[in-house]
Amino acid sequence: MDTTLREPTFLILTALAGGPLHGYAIIREVATLSDGRLSLRPGTLYGALDRLTDTGLVDLDREEQVDGRLRRYYRLSPTGESTLAAETERLRRNVEVATARLRARSHAARPATAPRTAGGLA
Repeated sequence: MDTTLREPTFLILTALAGGPLHGYAIIREVATLSDGRLSLRPGTLYGALDRLTDTGLVDLDREEQVDGRLRRYYRLSPTGESTLAAETERLRRNVEVATARLRARSHAARPATAPRTAGGLA
C-alpha cells in the first residue's frame, strides 16, 4: 500500500490522532500544526473527510445537535493510524538522509586551515 500522503491529508490525520474532533476544530488544529501555513476551507475539509471516510482512514465518531445544527465528530480509524504511522516513518527516514547530506556538505565546504609553522619574530 502506498502510504505517501499529501500534506493536508497528513495534517488532518495528525489532528485526529489526538482524539475525535468536529470540522471546525480540525481546521483550527491543522492551522496550529502547520504554524499557520495551511488554512483549510470548510468545503475542502469536508471533501477530504468524505474521501478519508470512504477509504477507511477516518471514521465518523458521533453526531450531536449544537445550536440547531448537526455537528459531526471524526476519529482516526485503525487503518488511518497505521497509515499515519507508516507515512511518519517514511518522512523521518527522509529527514535523516537530508540531514546527513547537509551535514556532510557543511563539513566539505569548510576551508582547510593552513598548517602553522613554529617560529616568531626575529
